[in-house]
Amino acid sequence: MNSTMANVVENILTLIFDKDIRVLNIVSYIYFVTALLIFLLLFSGITAPYGRYARGGWGLFVNGKIAWFVQEIPSFLVPVAFIVLGAPKLAQMPNLLLFSMFTIHFVQRACIFPFLIKGGKPTPFMPFSMALVFCLVNGYLQSAYILHHAEYGAEWWTRPHLWIGVCLFFTGMLVNIHADHVLRNLRRPGETGYKIPRGGMFELVSGANFFGEMLEWFGFAVACWSLPAAAFSCFTCCNIGPRAWQHHNWYLQKFEDYPKSRKAVIPFIL
Repeated sequence: MNSTMANVVENILTLIFDKDIRVLNIVSYIYFVTALLIFLLLFSGITAPYGRYARGGWGLFVNGKIAWFVQEIPSFLVPVAFIVLGAPKLAQMPNLLLFSMFTIHFVQRACIFPFLIKGGKPTPFMPFSMALVFCLVNGYLQSAYILHHAEYGAEWWTRPHLWIGVCLFFTGMLVNIHADHVLRNLRRPGETGYKIPRGGMFELVSGANFFGEMLEWFGFAVACWSLPAAAFSCFTCCNIGPRAWQHHNWYLQKFEDYPKSRKAVIPFIL
């Protein structure tokens, strides 16, 4: 009976994943549309109400460390669930590489980053819950495509864009991790208030942490060369790019001695 039930479940899952490519494409297009709307809203002056822009009127507040962990962990747990349920493409090395790139980011983001936060402001429940839903959907979107649909043959190893994307991804990850380290250690024990971040990519842009993450997912999209990865990269850039611009303007207004040569998020350009 157990063997029969297992076969039934396996057949159902196979049928679902074989037919869900249309769903993945639809979700990807929704990403693009939503990204454009978010970009326009944020550049109109609206600020996402967390961190230094946290304010009342957004419902209950959640502990910052707990919020980060809970909202990010689905992007790791959903890929793990795919492996448990069966991932036919995981045995192909290009798929394994790309899948590992996606999951390693969220291991760091969910299981390491939140517990290094010093202090940290509570997060309003509404943006926390929206981030949680996004991470659930995105975990499914990227995992389902790479593990059930992506056809990366042996010739994929010879494609320059794969290695360019991998290099961009891991460079962005290092920039992101270093920028977070700088921000965590701006204040000495007992100090309060904001300071000008210095060192690393902060010498070039105000949003070094945002630049690093944007570079990561742009590299991921270049390496994957897929609609879901491109949609995720676009959404990320449209979401945190304007926040970097808001941070940049905030620094310029708050600090008279803020380096005028720094750009907001893209070195030497923007």
